[in-house]
Amino acid sequence: MVIAMRPTNYRQQVYEACRQLVRMTRPAAERRARPQTSEQENKIGNELMAKGSDLLVAALANEGVDRIFGLPGEENLDFLESLRNSTIELVLTRHEQAAAFMAATHGRLTGQPGVCLSTLGPGALNFTTGAAYAHLGAMPMLMITGQKPIKSARQARFQIVDIVGAMRPLTKMTRQIISAASIPTIVRDAFRVAVEERPGPIHLELPEDIAAEAADVGLLPPHPIDRPIASPASLDRAVAMIFQAKHPLIMIGAASNRPRLVEHLSDFVRRTRMPFFNTQMGKGAVTGCSNQYLGTAALSERDYIHDAIDRADLIIAIGHDTVEKPPFRMGEVAGGPKVIHVGYVSATVEQVFHPDAELIGDIGATVTSLADRLTGRLHPDPEILALREHILGHINERAEYDKFPVIPQRLVHDVRIVMPEDGIVCLDNGMYKIWFARNYRTHLANTLLLDNALAAMGAGLPSAITAKLLNPHRRVMAVCGDGGFMMNSQELETAVRLGLDLVVLIVEDSAYGMIRWKQAVDGFSDFGMTFGNPDFVTYAESYRARGHRIAAAAELAPTLEAALEEGGVHVVAVPIDYSENTHVLVNELNRRAPGIEPD
Repeated sequence: MVIAMRPTNYRQQVYEACRQLVRMTRPAAERRARPQTSEQENKIGNELMAKGSDLLVAALANEGVDRIFGLPGEENLDFLESLRNSTIELVLTRHEQAAAFMAATHGRLTGQPGVCLSTLGPGALNFTTGAAYAHLGAMPMLMITGQKPIKSARQARFQIVDIVGAMRPLTKMTRQIISAASIPTIVRDAFRVAVEERPGPIHLELPEDIAAEAADVGLLPPHPIDRPIASPASLDRAVAMIFQAKHPLIMIGAASNRPRLVEHLSDFVRRTRMPFFNTQMGKGAVTGCSNQYLGTAALSERDYIHDAIDRADLIIAIGHDTVEKPPFRMGEVAGGPKVIHVGYVSATVEQVFHPDAELIGDIGATVTSLADRLTGRLHPDPEILALREHILGHINERAEYDKFPVIPQRLVHDVRIVMPEDGIVCLDNGMYKIWFARNYRTHLANTLLLDNALAAMGAGLPSAITAKLLNPHRRVMAVCGDGGFMMNSQELETAVRLGLDLVVLIVEDSAYGMIRWKQAVDGFSDFGMTFGNPDFVTYAESYRARGHRIAAAAELAPTLEAALEEGGVHVVAVPIDYSENTHVLVNELNRRAPGIEPD
């Protein structure tokens, strides 16, 4: 029997390979001399071994990671040193929640996991909102948290919380790394799980002693992930349903808004010539310039887009994810439209969504196969297309109204004027989100980032920072309510420090406006929803940003344009008149369907 032996310099080769992967590309003069203690601790005889943190950073680089968002602590120091000697950029944030929002947005815009870093205990727990944001929003993300040593307990239970347990309901996978030698395998699996449909967050906990532990394992190369395709039988069944329908309608949902699907979906709409609408998070997956575009279902019922939905006898729901508020309600009216669900995974059956047929598999391949079977065999539905001007005409009413404080329609109109087709608007969460979802016309995918899943406040500014880092030559604007802005306003310093060109538009009503409106609609007294604000101009200047206050409706668009043109970080505060919420979303729409309360 012949036994293959490792070469005597095997550990040295592994060590050097890892060091090569994480070696910085900056000039040597910019690097500090690395302390010798970490290398001495990881010697076996005269051979040097990679330590756990080196392996982790090398494995991240191996997966294509070029940026990590975070706020490190004492338990991350080995990892931080390995990161310092790598090509990966550390974006230091002022709060861990913001770092998680940034990493999730990276995943949303690129399709590849964004990475964020925190210490143990309180720092790691600050990731939980961002984890839920990515989990419900299907955004691939990797969270790395530190932990005390697991092979000794010299600080007893100080700051120790079961973060792995806390992350379990908020992630697709959560693990503590208990051996440095397992790091390459764990990281490869983490990235695979994060991007598989349905995408989402992964959590890895790196204890302090494992980060310093020597290991002599190699890295695993990334491998392509093949997605299943819908069966011919299911495609034929769906085609038969479409041919039988008199008024088919396409709905573009959240899972359609993946970067890789833009061409497939746009081609499907063009070839089939069927009219379409989108959910809030499906907005932009197919260009809004199409003559087949009918609008966005920003509400669940009663809005003008529901004239087309109510007329349809078949809805082809592409990528609908029931984490979104329902774009329409199934089963409440006898004889309502049938639904074909097109998705990566089977539909979640809900009281308001229970499809009659499903096409399960890669959405891009599925809609291409459908188009191949339908091209040239369908004729545009004149009845639904005739509604298009009616729907869009009502949506655009009062868009140039000069009243001050500005009304929401004017706010959306003026933002659209100053943002080019490829400009990116990142919304926080508040009453204005409904107006942007309803009124803002998108021309390209992922140019209006909103959250209709967790709907967390505080994500607007961090999301815009990531959008600008990924798209330095495109205009980027964060739109935040005064409540949501103050939840992560400290990241203004991050944006200024990074030298970003970014405009933050603060919609100011000195209240938690959406809940206050709902409170009034439901007949409750006005209580517990109002607050005071700082002087946002002075506040911006304290962070070395530029501050502006709008004093007339006519000032809004010119001020935004000047700020975008000048560059740097600008904060623009604009007072808002939310009486339109009641005028349009209650009174006007209630006249169309009396007795139905808004959601």
